[in-house]
Amino acid sequence: MRMSFIAGNWKMHKTMEESKELASQLVQRLSGSPYRIMIAPPFTALGAVSEVIKGSSILLGAQNMASSESGAHTGEISPDMLLDSGVSVVILGHSERRHTYGERDELINKKAILALSKGLEVILCVGETLDQREAGTTEKVVTEQVEKGLKGVGMSDLSKITIAYEPVWAIGTGKTATPEDADVMHKVIRSVIQNLYSEAAASNMIIQYGGSVKPDNVKALMAMENIDGALVGGASLKAETFVPIAEYDA
Repeated sequence: MRMSFIAGNWKMHKTMEESKELASQLVQRLSGSPYRIMIAPPFTALGAVSEVIKGSSILLGAQNMASSESGAHTGEISPDMLLDSGVSVVILGHSERRHTYGERDELINKKAILALSKGLEVILCVGETLDQREAGTTEKVVTEQVEKGLKGVGMSDLSKITIAYEPVWAIGTGKTATPEDADVMHKVIRSVIQNLYSEAAASNMIIQYGGSVKPDNVKALMAMENIDGALVGGASLKAETFVPIAEYDA
């Protein structure tokens, strides 16, 4: 039985004090959640939020990570720095990293391999643009992203990977793939995992949906057979919108 995984990506929002306040509210309201819950504040607030959520069931995530352990990489953050801040999960390959900052599958894969070697869990994001969807290449694009993103990842590390399907055209736009459309792509991803690893690995893989997830659509999305959680953006910035998502079946 796959356990639901709800993750909040705060992106470039929240000062340290604002991050601590929101984290405190979530600890109070979600401490008894039967699901896995993760929040990913900005880098500047990781250490402070780590202290707030210490002893709770909420996981601390990072929004990105360098592909090297250390060195002359101005503006980057290493896996050891994340671990030192209390991080246990890192989001890699988010559409904004791919399409705004030009990160390619090979770089994302390098980051994933390094993160896993350091004991970090990885949320590997994949998804098509509107042009790709309209051109009918969605399955090809997503399959390639999954295959290249997992290159060199052994079966023993696969349990530390969560895949997040996030159609680029639905992120921050208010548009959402219908639950049925999303489930189709989640099923495609599961079949890719089966081809790469095994039927058991595919069955056990946690696959989140990301793209304008809100309290009023999360229940329908989570009712789908192949959707195991949500990677939440804007709605994760307030307790009053994130908590109902994290308690979608309460």
